[in-house]
Amino acid sequence: MTSPSDPTADIPASAIEGVGERPRSNQRRAVFRFALHYLEMVVAMVVGMVALGPLERLLAQALGRPDALDGTTVSALLMAANMTVTMSLWMRIRGHRWRLIAEMSAGMDVPFLLLLVPLWIGAISEMTHMMAGHVLMFVGMAAAMLFRRHEYTHHHRH
Repeated sequence: MTSPSDPTADIPASAIEGVGERPRSNQRRAVFRFALHYLEMVVAMVVGMVALGPLERLLAQALGRPDALDGTTVSALLMAANMTVTMSLWMRIRGHRWRLIAEMSAGMDVPFLLLLVPLWIGAISEMTHMMAGHVLMFVGMAAAMLFRRHEYTHHHRH
């Protein structure tokens, strides 16, 4: 029995059921979209390393300079570029604006660039540069996405 002051008195119970579930469902969907986009970026980056890495070796050999790709600095920068190219291409195919692509690219590449200085002065090893660069790259990508959370959690053409 409802009281006359009950605002739900004239609303059928079937209309009220599940009302509280909608925001939770939307939140789950937003988290799923965010995670899916992040995963898509990781896959695109792996494709870049696997597909473009061998091409740069072939090009260096064709130019008669196979040693040009030796060294941590060159290999780190080429690997970051390979990952960025394919990730950017995939984001563009998915309809993202250039600004978002630039932010995601910066999130990926800046860690490797910043770690070059401690590498060059001998403060970190080549292995540390590569490992820390990769870890910070993933953090940078997540930060870029969190900065524009709405862009990565809602389904719309950018």
